[in-house]
Amino acid sequence: MTPVRPDIDVTGLVLAGGRGSRMGGLDKGLQDFAGEPLALRALLRLAPQVYRVMLSANRNLLSYEFFGAPVVTDAQPDHPGPLAGFLAGLRHCETPCLLTVPCDAPNFPPDLAQRLADAMNAQRADIAMASASELQPDGSRRLRPQPVFCLLRTTLQGSLAAFLEGGGRKVSAWTAQHAVAMVPFDQPDDAPDAFFNANTLAELRSIAPSRPIF
Repeated sequence: MTPVRPDIDVTGLVLAGGRGSRMGGLDKGLQDFAGEPLALRALLRLAPQVYRVMLSANRNLLSYEFFGAPVVTDAQPDHPGPLAGFLAGLRHCETPCLLTVPCDAPNFPPDLAQRLADAMNAQRADIAMASASELQPDGSRRLRPQPVFCLLRTTLQGSLAAFLEGGGRKVSAWTAQHAVAMVPFDQPDDAPDAFFNANTLAELRSIAPSRPIF
């Protein structure tokens, strides 16, 4: 396999197409975080890491288009979760790989793309997925997969379309069908809360912004 280089081979996709049910139906990507919409923050954080960026959304499309990145929408009418966003991104991706990040984790690592690509290259994998250290009730920490932080080869489009058409919805159930490189973000310099995502407004208000990376 040809080695993947994020600066020429990877398109980044910010996932903002969910229903926001745990946020009272609000459009999560348009909620304010440190003075800017969550989805815009994710785009700005992802753009320096990859060749180009896109955004997955299913409502308020004019607002999302204002952010300056191409906007793609789910083909499925019921918007069945992040995999539908994955597929929309794969169908519009013009690079060999697609990197997905959710809009509601505003402090994801500034070296996410490079580390996922390094693992994909080293293990000759179809998918590279982040895993993050998570505090346990007993005070210990354990690595937990972060399935929506995925680097995918665009050759997986047919597999994902078939999985969704068959009623599949769970990211981990689909990725388990392929060669996956798990990439731990548990080094001393890694922020322990880099992958924390806000499902409610209260959780969003509890997140402190990391220092700017641009």
